[in-house]
Amino acid sequence: MSNINIKKLEADLWEAADELRANSKLTSNQYCMPTLALLFLRYAYGRFKVVKAEIEASRPSRGGRVMPVEERDFRAKSALFLPEEARFDYLVNLPDGIASLGLKDKEGNQLNSLGEVINNAMKLVEAQSEQLRGILPKNYTDLPDDLLAKLLRIFNNQNLDDVGGDVMGRIYEYFLSKFAKAVASDDGVFFTPKSLVKMLVNVLEPERGVMLDPACGSGGMFIQSGDFINNEGNNANTQMTFYGQEKVEYNAQLCLMNLAVHGLNGKVVSGDDANSFYHDFWNLEGKCDYVMANPPFNVNKVNSEAAYSAGRLPFGLPGFNEKTKEIGNANYLWISYFYSYLNARGRAGFVMASSATDSANKDKLIREQLVKTGHVDVMISVGNNFFYTLSLPCSLWFFDKGKKEELRDKVLFIDARNYYTVVDRTLNEWTEWQLKNLQAIVHLYRGETDKYKALLVDYRRAIKNMVDSLKVTGQDFSELIDEGTRGHFWGMMPSYYKDDIDLCDLKKHLDTQVDQTKKCVSCAEHQIPKRQVKSMRQAGEAFCGVLTDIMTVIGEYEWLTEKFGEGTYQDVLGLCKITTLSEIEEKNYSLTPGAYVGVAEVEDDGVDFTTRMNEIHDELSDLSIRASELLSQIQTNWRKIQ
Repeated sequence: MSNINIKKLEADLWEAADELRANSKLTSNQYCMPTLALLFLRYAYGRFKVVKAEIEASRPSRGGRVMPVEERDFRAKSALFLPEEARFDYLVNLPDGIASLGLKDKEGNQLNSLGEVINNAMKLVEAQSEQLRGILPKNYTDLPDDLLAKLLRIFNNQNLDDVGGDVMGRIYEYFLSKFAKAVASDDGVFFTPKSLVKMLVNVLEPERGVMLDPACGSGGMFIQSGDFINNEGNNANTQMTFYGQEKVEYNAQLCLMNLAVHGLNGKVVSGDDANSFYHDFWNLEGKCDYVMANPPFNVNKVNSEAAYSAGRLPFGLPGFNEKTKEIGNANYLWISYFYSYLNARGRAGFVMASSATDSANKDKLIREQLVKTGHVDVMISVGNNFFYTLSLPCSLWFFDKGKKEELRDKVLFIDARNYYTVVDRTLNEWTEWQLKNLQAIVHLYRGETDKYKALLVDYRRAIKNMVDSLKVTGQDFSELIDEGTRGHFWGMMPSYYKDDIDLCDLKKHLDTQVDQTKKCVSCAEHQIPKRQVKSMRQAGEAFCGVLTDIMTVIGEYEWLTEKFGEGTYQDVLGLCKITTLSEIEEKNYSLTPGAYVGVAEVEDDGVDFTTRMNEIHDELSDLSIRASELLSQIQTNWRKIQ
């Protein structure tokens, strides 16, 4: 599903759901958790149907009858089994007059309202998952039945069956951000966008062991790590143990729901014991293979004595006020924690405020000690608008205690502030291919040329498959245009893809095809019946969309290969640089990528600045004279009509 379609889906769902809230007497806080839990249940049902179909496809039959699926079949696939009364289709198809149906809950009590039926469904789901017990809301009787029925119908959207967990996570995030900043953000705690989490995972490349997120929010780090491990052909539940701490109980509930719906097991604690400034609840100092986090930035008023007593400070306390005993900025508390949790070969990746890369005073002294360990691995600058609720820039930090010896005195800096895709006016992201390109730079830095070359093969394969798909979308479009235009249209179609084809030439050809398709649409509008014009335009737009998508992928391929060819790392001005520790010392231990990679040269457009400024000045003078003449003419005409 494209970004445009996802945005429309999430906006439509939110608009419909929020309209219900606005027409009720509920506050956002009353409405939020029940709504999100129904959204969770809707996705759980979609996943249930997919897994059920997979099980039934290989299910043995007896006497011509396929054996029914069982709970243990779902557990074998790390999926959540839903009893009939907890399935979304059961709930959405219930008739009015619940009291007359004679429904009973698992304890045998009469169910007299839709709210009671949904409460029972949540209990049934909790009974299927130990980590969900006590997590799902069961206060649906606080909401009117007619509102619940409408909300069920809103989430009974067929498009939700067609999206994966990543998109559902994005819809979750969208709903959270729309409900209120108090829900999506708590003193700087906000939900991490998927592309940032994927970048962290891509650099860490988790395989097996213990993973901790001491500020786990809704669990995005765990979900993406699980996907990465599973995509490598392994089982995340057998390879990785996930631990989380989350001070806000509400967020911890979301995290446990998120884990369950993705078939992952994890241990998450919330409340006062989960405050990472004062507690290492799981006793994981020095024991983690991976640490990932997006902690709250720039937290102040942390009690310095309590933080010191809690330990995990290999480089000492950050600066604090001697009188109040409060730490003014806790960024370097987090940074120290992430380092201290790692075992002898552990890796950490986390999001941090950009200011932390070169902050002064005690922060600088901690950073100096950190750099001297040789365990700082990669630093990436991220531009504005990567978060739903905040526009601030940030940095991605990576530690590796198991770095290769030849890299121990080196750090890779990447300045990606100018490398992104615009989603809309307030949101940027990295696409899948952009994530792969940034990961490829890290691979070359680590000497993993084989992974870089495998990516080039993936590019070629993906472009070939996309070109092949043109026949389908092209056919859909050509059937709707007139016969005379059709011949010219097919004459412009790329009819083959060869392994040695020049992708630059292919991109030019596709660009021409976009223009040609638009001309075909314009021409055909006057040749076909009016009732067919809308369908023809939509088919043309779809075809142009596929063409544009191919050109975008080719553009990313060119972006990568123009810099690194077939797999030779080189520093690229304005983008990346491998820097030695002695160079970092010369920069006063700054870890800001821009301080090392420099600024890319602006391409010369061949225009002489002085000449062009004189031309602009002459044009401005001419316009001023013309304006005076027009004003004089207006005044003359006005006097004539008075």
